[in-house]
Amino acid sequence: MDGKIKYECAVQMWKHGSTGGWHFVSLPKAVSKEIREHLKWQEEGWGRMKAIAQIGELKWETAIWFDTKKDTYILPIKAEIRKKGKLHVEEDMTLLLWV
Repeated sequence: MDGKIKYECAVQMWKHGSTGGWHFVSLPKAVSKEIREHLKWQEEGWGRMKAIAQIGELKWETAIWFDTKKDTYILPIKAEIRKKGKLHVEEDMTLLLWV
């Protein structure tokens, strides 16, 4: 992936509590800590960092955001991705992430 660092982690999707809340996965804190230590310079506004994500056969260009309340990066999972991948809240899944 042209110089990007690959991470693989077990995650579960969760839904934000607001009306029409977005769906996310939280990266494990150890992975987030490593990304922040080595790649924080790539962050744009609001802790946003471009990334490529893959769950199952689905692979897409996206971004992760650093959530100061959770002290970890979160990855939004759009409806299109949830539908194509038949992804559900609290389901165990493996995330491949290139940053």
